Amino acid sequence: MRVDHVSYAAERDGLEATARRLADQLGVEPVDGGLHPRFGTRNVILPLAHERYVEVVEVLDHPSADKAPFGQAVRARSEAGGGWMGWVVRVDDMAPIEERLGRQSVDGGRRTPDGREFRWCQIGVKGMMADAQLPYFIQWLELSPHPSADVAPGTEVTIGSLTLAGDPGRVRDWLGLPAAATSSVIDFTFVAPHGTPGLLEVVFNTPEGPVTI
Repeated sequence: MRVDHVSYAAERDGLEATARRLADQLGVEPVDGGLHPRFGTRNVILPLAHERYVEVVEVLDHPSADKAPFGQAVRARSEAGGGWMGWVVRVDDMAPIEERLGRQSVDGGRRTPDGREFRWCQIGVKGMMADAQLPYFIQWLELSPHPSADVAPGTEVTIGSLTLAGDPGRVRDWLGLPAAATSSVIDFTFVAPHGTPGLLEVVFNTPEGPVTI
């Protein structure tokens, strides 16, 4: 179990402009991720080091966006002006998560403009919508590439820390971790435990120093 990526909903000037602005801040190159037909969304990927990435995502004017929880979540965040939508935890086996949450994961897929197909399953988006401090879970399926594979050679930009409004105990319970569990790679800071929960900011480690978004 590890942090896979962070998701940023497109701001009012649209997907490409939002992705370009974030990419320039981080010093990385954006990659067109293509469409998510099942979710009614499309994304741009900012590949990072250490098999992580930033997903910049926007909702499409498509019926599936109204039905799929992920499409609903993206629409709600973009209509509020855009910004950080959430964080995503990667697992190698979804079965224990499905058993603990009492429901099945859903399949996802997208094809990039150059013809590559990415396939995964995910669960927990409804939990994130109800309590935005919580991540959802993703498992990349066999033979699917990982979005970070597009990282430019020599890229050293990584996710350094996440600041969340919320309660660390609630997040540990959601992840199924013991009370004493901590992250050894990414730092987590929790503020405003009684405020509106959510991902407030992400600090990226870059060769030029920390960048906070």
